[in-house]
Amino acid sequence: CNVIDELFEMFESYLRDQGLEARGGQIIDATLVPVPKQRNRREDNKEIKANRVPDGWNESPKRLQQKDLDARWVKKNDINHYGYKNSICIDAEHGFIRRFVVTPANIHDSQMLPMLLDPENHDDCVWADSAYSGERFKDLLSLAGFENRIHEKGSRNHPLSAAATERNSIRSQTRARVEHVFGCFATSMGGKFTRKIGLEKNKAWWSLKNLTFNFLRYLYLSSNSLVSI
Repeated sequence: CNVIDELFEMFESYLRDQGLEARGGQIIDATLVPVPKQRNRREDNKEIKANRVPDGWNESPKRLQQKDLDARWVKKNDINHYGYKNSICIDAEHGFIRRFVVTPANIHDSQMLPMLLDPENHDDCVWADSAYSGERFKDLLSLAGFENRIHEKGSRNHPLSAAATERNSIRSQTRARVEHVFGCFATSMGGKFTRKIGLEKNKAWWSLKNLTFNFLRYLYLSSNSLVSI
């Protein structure tokens, strides 16, 4: 993916030259990337989950090429999903993807926060949903000089106060802009379902897809006199 990373950075430099540097703070979120489900024996799945190649698979290279050893299952809203996750950071003013990380689906969103924070954004605010909440990340943002606009999260014994609920509602008005990116993937860029096998191929595919979104976003802003939606 080094070449793709270079292309991404080249276009980022172009955006800065056009006066479209990252501004307005940043919005972080992740979307699931489904891939074809594997038909494996239960014993084989246990080996894969333990990051081992099941017995006998190395003896059949053609079969091994068709097996995804990196995709993982995750449950979201009581629904099981299989595949990967595309975590992104967009700037709030222009809506370009500034940073991204592609991982197996079972990696929790919050683990990617340090890799997604963009120190080059001109403004300090960070928006994200409650999956990124917690004292650890609150401290991280504070130490790095960011202003925390992450949604607050209640619990069974400590529900959100009316004030916290109102703050979340206000933050949602900005945070929702990242959903436009995921909506574009789903409706204008062929959907999110991916037939690539393995993490490296999915990283390359989604790196190009993220870059393509930035191309489309630039064309949209250019044709609309750089007025953001």
